[in-house]
Amino acid sequence: MTTAIGEDGTSAAGGEVFGHPRGLVVLAGTELWDRISFHGMQSLLTLYMAEQLLLPGHVERIVGFPALKATIEGLFGHLTTQGLATQIFGLYVGFVYVTPTIGGWLGDRVLGRRSTVTLGALLMTAGHFCMAFDQSFLLAMLFLILGAGALRGNLAPQVGELYPQDDRRRVVAFQLYASMVNLGAFIAPLVTGVLGKVYGWHVAFAFAGVGMLVGLIIYLSGQRHLTLAKPRAAGAPRAPLTPKERRIIWRLLALFPVGSLFWIAQSQVWNTYNLWVRDHIELQIGTFAVPVVWLQSLDGLSPFVCLPPMLLFWRWQANRGREPNEFVKIAIGCFIFSISTLWLAGAGLVTDAHGRTPLLWAVAFHLASNLGWLYFTPTVTALVSRAAPRSVNATMIGAASLSVFLGSTISGRLGSLYEVLPASQFWTLHAALVGLGGVVFLIIGLSFAAAFRTDAPATA
Repeated sequence: MTTAIGEDGTSAAGGEVFGHPRGLVVLAGTELWDRISFHGMQSLLTLYMAEQLLLPGHVERIVGFPALKATIEGLFGHLTTQGLATQIFGLYVGFVYVTPTIGGWLGDRVLGRRSTVTLGALLMTAGHFCMAFDQSFLLAMLFLILGAGALRGNLAPQVGELYPQDDRRRVVAFQLYASMVNLGAFIAPLVTGVLGKVYGWHVAFAFAGVGMLVGLIIYLSGQRHLTLAKPRAAGAPRAPLTPKERRIIWRLLALFPVGSLFWIAQSQVWNTYNLWVRDHIELQIGTFAVPVVWLQSLDGLSPFVCLPPMLLFWRWQANRGREPNEFVKIAIGCFIFSISTLWLAGAGLVTDAHGRTPLLWAVAFHLASNLGWLYFTPTVTALVSRAAPRSVNATMIGAASLSVFLGSTISGRLGSLYEVLPASQFWTLHAALVGLGGVVFLIIGLSFAAAFRTDAPATA
């Protein structure tokens, strides 16, 4: 029997499952259904806006849309319907990943983890059901953005709280937790793709709402396996941050814009990539037309193919004292993703009589790019969880999502270039950006990694 000790000394009961606290299963299960809900909606969103919602007969019904359109075009210039769809998607995903900073603060200082996660799940459920009506589209976006911030800003920190600070299992735990993100991303597009095609967009969105409710039930029923840290009141005394801790916080914040270079390319796979698949990939297999969003499911399946051999490889490196540090792993992830994006740029070199690229070309992209994702994303979370001071740990993990906010917002703007640039140039631009991020992380990993450890010698 093992216990996980919370920040206030409270503990979670339960044994281990495959060498990890049972609470990891609860959190991973909650995250699985969160992602089934989120990716089920996300995989449809750009196509839904471009092919129905923003077209005459529908767009006039959206409450508040003229003001939103005027604001966006005031910032980014005139946009076509398709360009407006990609920009709205980019802003939506960006804000989904910035609100965890607020959610982490609420969990740290005001409501506590359980109450904030519960609030987030209920808001997201309401948001998905609001997607069933044209009129409430913007209200749905608001609920989903706020709900995701409250929920995700407090789930991932609870994973870190299950382990001692220097426990090597922490990185593996975040890998396993992240695998639930990908399992949800695999399941959701398959289900919503069929529901959307057979029953319509709104039924598919309703399924996403049901998925979020299932996630909440799993979380609440597994509370005894989680740490029960209480929120710190805003005026309650707490130990002040040391000068070294403050320096580490500033160094972590400086990393987030660099991380956004990865998310510019990754966010485009959620966004304009669906339009590119629609326009360039051969989706006909005999008499069956593969739904565009089904390819998004490969983004969930691929990590399950890549994760076991990658973890075995890391263990092999660790046993020989050759496992790279967190920054080098992050850089490797950027380089793999950059090469994968260049693969998309070369798709036009292999086409059939109709000018379309074989479906297997896109399948190969998903397998390769998600190996890069596995190196990058969970390792960044583990780095922040390990390096950030305990008193602001959840807030800093939430702040790490600023990288996704910045990257998604930029990718939404770059998405409008899809209509004016050849596809090869469009994807080469994104490959160059994520490759640049890899170079910066590699330099940090080889020269400055010790500056992110609280036990490192003090520096001026």
